[in-house]
Amino acid sequence: MRVEVDEPKCVASGQCVVASPGVFDQRDEDGVVILLEQTPPAALHDAVREAAAVCPAAAIRLVQG
Repeated sequence: MRVEVDEPKCVASGQCVVASPGVFDQRDEDGVVILLEQTPPAALHDAVREAAAVCPAAAIRLVQG
């Protein structure tokens, strides 16, 4: 799995960080998502899927393969 984020779409809600703090963080100045791990280990895949599902701006894209 590869994770992609569309920073301009991010509304800084922080739901991704709550769901998967090992993969996502937020910039201090504006709260926009920071992708910490573009290819997270399999153990984190469920949390990353949850983060993508709860993102109110649909700014997280998951690419299989």
